[in-house]
Amino acid sequence: MPTYEYFCPENEQTVEVLHKMSEKLVTWGELCERSGTDPGKTPSSSPIQRMISGGQLMLRKSGGGLAPMPAPKPSGGGHCCGGGSCSH
Repeated sequence: MPTYEYFCPENEQTVEVLHKMSEKLVTWGELCERSGTDPGKTPSSSPIQRMISGGQLMLRKSGGGLAPMPAPKPSGGGHCCGGGSCSH
């Protein structure tokens, strides 16, 4: 499941949360409920914005915890097109 960062302009907080790619959180209340964050004095109806980071895929470890998926390794021998077929 990907990890996403959301920003709340009302309280200027950024919160990280796991959810399916097909889901979209739109209020501070939804975000706090999903992430286990204390909403504090910010109204639950306050809008939030998903950050452009695109999310990070998390994998389940054998012990039940979560671990970030390793970044893909570049292909090819250091050439910009992976196989060296470009003219760079």
